[in-house]
Amino acid sequence: MSNKKKNVLSCLQPTGDMHLGNYLGAVQNWVNLQEDYNCTYGVVDYHAMTMPYKAKNLRENTWNMALQLLACGINSENLFIQSLVPEHAELYWILGNVCSFGRLNLMTQFKDKSEQLKDKDKEAFVSAGLFNYPVLQAADILIYHADFVPIGKDQTQHLELSRDIAQRFNHQFGKEYFAHPEPLYTKNMKILSLANPLKKMSKSLGEKHYVNIFGDEARIRKQVKSAVTDTGEATEGMSPGVQNLFDLLEASGRMEAHASLMDDYRDSNLKYSDLKGEVAEGLVGLCRPIRERYEEINSNKKNFKNKIKESSAEIRKDAKKTLKEVKELVGILNPKD
Repeated sequence: MSNKKKNVLSCLQPTGDMHLGNYLGAVQNWVNLQEDYNCTYGVVDYHAMTMPYKAKNLRENTWNMALQLLACGINSENLFIQSLVPEHAELYWILGNVCSFGRLNLMTQFKDKSEQLKDKDKEAFVSAGLFNYPVLQAADILIYHADFVPIGKDQTQHLELSRDIAQRFNHQFGKEYFAHPEPLYTKNMKILSLANPLKKMSKSLGEKHYVNIFGDEARIRKQVKSAVTDTGEATEGMSPGVQNLFDLLEASGRMEAHASLMDDYRDSNLKYSDLKGEVAEGLVGLCRPIRERYEEINSNKKNFKNKIKESSAEIRKDAKKTLKEVKELVGILNPKD
């Protein structure tokens, strides 16, 4: 029986500061997986180009996200920046030719994001990159022969596309070259907006809808204090807003307070002010050491940037190897041919 660690791949777009949903829903789990798996984590700046952006902001956000991931506990040797590994983009083009238009047309995220743009501006430009980016996502996964991809249930469709592309590639070129990556359904929390607990926490909804874990403590307390507990819609049992606050309390590790307040809820004695106060303390306590570590990293930014450049170059060696082998299989020339 092989003791070789399995490969795990996951990535995050650099669209501004990391928020609580990113951390509790994904990054905290990434940190823990590093003990048991061969992990590769990417800041995918090519993906961030699919929605309207400013060039200067993208560059700043990319470095900022990479440094924030280090502050959260991601090991620098496991981290790469996508644009420093251009083989991703080249494999994307090759895989685009074994992915059907019809299959891409079924991807729900394209519809959601294009509608989001049109809601803001009926004349909004919707790029072909937004339509095609699931193929680049497949390239991100397959180029490192990932065995597992940690995802939530709402991301299953994208991983299924990556598996379909791998299968079609293997069939078309007559070799079981790409493995079929499996989902890693670890405990991923779905964090909802404090301002609208019917929606997932997201920066695209606006500032009041997400908690910046690197932000000001006073702002975090204010956001929790003003959190919506009742949306006005009829619900059976606990409302989404109250459930979200209890989930955040549990995630912050304040289990005694969680148990006590849950008893109050069951006895119909729960005071929302008490619940919000405990959640605010929990989130401030959760975010403070991460923010302090980030400030330490940021004070020596050049050194940490160099580490990430070095790790990207090292990780790129695996990407180059895969691309060379893929080119040989599909009949594309390599530089030494």
